[in-house]
Amino acid sequence: MRVGRVRLFLLDCDVPSNSPEDRELTARLYGGDNRTRIRQEVVAGVGGIRALAAMGITPGVFHLNEGHSAFATLEAIRQRMKDDGMSFEVALREVAHRTVFTTHTPVPAGHDRFDRHLVEEHLGPLRDELGISFEQLMGLGRVEPQNEHEPFCMTVLGLKLSRRANAVSNLHGHVTRRMWAHLWPWRAEEEIPIGHITNGVHIPTWLAYQMMQLYDRNFQTGWMARLSDPEIWQGIYAVDPGELWETHYALKNLLLAFVRRRVSRQCRRRGESDEAVEAARSILDPNVLTIGFARRFATYKRADLVLSSPDRLAEMVNHPEHPVQLIFAGKAHPADEPGKQLIKKIANLRFDPRLAGRIVFIEDYDINVCRHLIQGVDVWLNTPRRPLEASGTSGQKAVLNGALNLSILDGWWAEAYDGSNGFAIGKGTQHVDDRITDARDAADLSRVLTEEVIPLFYDRDIDGLPRQWIRRMMNSISSLGWRFSADRMVADYVEQCYLAASGGVSCDMSLR
Repeated sequence: MRVGRVRLFLLDCDVPSNSPEDRELTARLYGGDNRTRIRQEVVAGVGGIRALAAMGITPGVFHLNEGHSAFATLEAIRQRMKDDGMSFEVALREVAHRTVFTTHTPVPAGHDRFDRHLVEEHLGPLRDELGISFEQLMGLGRVEPQNEHEPFCMTVLGLKLSRRANAVSNLHGHVTRRMWAHLWPWRAEEEIPIGHITNGVHIPTWLAYQMMQLYDRNFQTGWMARLSDPEIWQGIYAVDPGELWETHYALKNLLLAFVRRRVSRQCRRRGESDEAVEAARSILDPNVLTIGFARRFATYKRADLVLSSPDRLAEMVNHPEHPVQLIFAGKAHPADEPGKQLIKKIANLRFDPRLAGRIVFIEDYDINVCRHLIQGVDVWLNTPRRPLEASGTSGQKAVLNGALNLSILDGWWAEAYDGSNGFAIGKGTQHVDDRITDARDAADLSRVLTEEVIPLFYDRDIDGLPRQWIRRMMNSISSLGWRFSADRMVADYVEQCYLAASGGVSCDMSLR
């Protein structure tokens, strides 16, 4: 299919010649056991390389996005051995030189590991064609190749069979080098050959139409062709503050109308009373400070951090002059029971009379829900347990539409926050005891809300405009819009990775 100007090829196992078990492999992303997972990764890696060959496409560079596709390197080596008569060792060097590997998470569960029996069952035929022993194959996926008790790790395979590796933010780079330092025991930690390229977002996808029109009127002509140019984004200071606030207010009203429709449908689907359905159609107030939180409900993201003190929260959302309202959305991994319990906890806040009408949970989180939220909220909340947020991109999307980030100094925000373009929770440190970290962050979140965020939002001039808040919106857009765009990110990959991997200009990723 075509996605803009890009051709996207989808691998589908649901074809009549496959067994019933195999036909289910591409039916869903998550679910099943490790046997299903390794089969999916054989399809993505080995199948992906064979699909390219069948279409006559010969890549100059392979980019492995996380370890899930790392088997592609083995199939690429097999092809070089077959086509060019190379030995395994020479073909490995050739493929590794042309391979870029990006790792996306410091969370152990994000790095797939398989036992020796699953590896031999699914890669045995490929191993035979590579002409290597089973122990040699297992060694490629082990930190300690001779350790028979160590499982096969896809991330280790990706790191060993690539010559350019990167994390997805500056802080994540430090964490990743420490995490995988034992792969290079002869190097100092700062010399581990894993750099970083911070993630960015595709601006046309996430920028609201109303904001785009505002930019069109005030940015330089042709600005959409220069999204990674810092000078372009200084045009936000030419926007009339009242016009920027009016545009944001219009988007906020669109968000609240969307939320009301969704919540009323949720009430109807649950069989709640007509009164509850009707009440849902008038929840939330466009004049109240609105905080959004939407993402995957992994427990380390601490969606309930803002709920740590229910009494304090109730006081905050019901303040007679400066109230607050929160909108939550998101999904948990099907196997993540604690994550699902977290969703249940937040969704059930609707039964707390102290919070009714001020805190809502939107079900069935998807791109459409995300787009409404990041375009309409006043504040985007992010509360991961540092340093487990590799990058995060939802806050980058919110920036484009004028929302201010309120976040732990983790992932992209650790390098983005400058004191005038949003709000920070904590001081960029963490305690060795997670319970102390959580308590400390919860207390600072409450402090920042009551001492910085809420007063600034409700500080209005004679025209009813929050001038200092609007100024911070402008600072956010001008300093972050270009830095965390997909345009800048792709340019970094080309300059730092693809040119060198394809035989072009050399560069040292380990120092970036």
